[in-house]
Amino acid sequence: MTPGQVAISRDTPLAIRTLFIANRGEIVTRIIRTCDRLGIRAVAPDTDGTAALDLLDSAAVIRAARAAGADAIHPGFGFLAESAEFAEAVQAAGIIWVGPPPEAIRAMGDKAAARRLAASLDIPVVPGYDGAGQSDTALASAAESIGYPILVKPAAGGGGKGMREVRTSDRLGDALAGARREASAAFGDDRLILERLIEGARHIEIQILFDTDGTGIHLGERDCSVQRRHQKILEESP
Repeated sequence: MTPGQVAISRDTPLAIRTLFIANRGEIVTRIIRTCDRLGIRAVAPDTDGTAALDLLDSAAVIRAARAAGADAIHPGFGFLAESAEFAEAVQAAGIIWVGPPPEAIRAMGDKAAARRLAASLDIPVVPGYDGAGQSDTALASAAESIGYPILVKPAAGGGGKGMREVRTSDRLGDALAGARREASAAFGDDRLILERLIEGARHIEIQILFDTDGTGIHLGERDCSVQRRHQKILEESP
């Protein structure tokens, strides 16, 4: 989620009086500016020193929001912003969740599920494999069908972790083993997907925002092609 956006994931729209921002730094500053424009009281936690709030502790964040008298939580981005479980916990606590519905977070956080969802909506996807079969034999067969070079990706998580470029079949076994180890350590999930490696491509994202009435807008494109080890370094937008 981009800082400053206010989209309430709730069955019925409710007025936000006090917004707890579960983040820190520049992200918080931008959200506070938006709250000021909207007449919303913004509360940000202490994230330094001995009294610092652990922004990865969902229960602690919810307790802090309640103590601040907040009726809504904005996660910013990073930390718990992409946790469907946190979004559900916020809603279960009777607090407005400012962000995508938990089911959307869950669908987009699983690359295999996201590929299948896109394909079901006739959205073109890169040739690849997102099936349940995860044995080396099944993945090797899929790689042959896709055609080398391929990219091995963890189905869960992000940040470029666990990704491996494989150019020939004799390198696949080691790549699968390494990707599984890294994915399991980072995300607790060693499932993999395969995609054809598109070389020289640009990484372009389109940001979209919907409200609870189903009204949507796009927020323009951003070029995220400047990367190191599959991790974005610079994002540019018009």
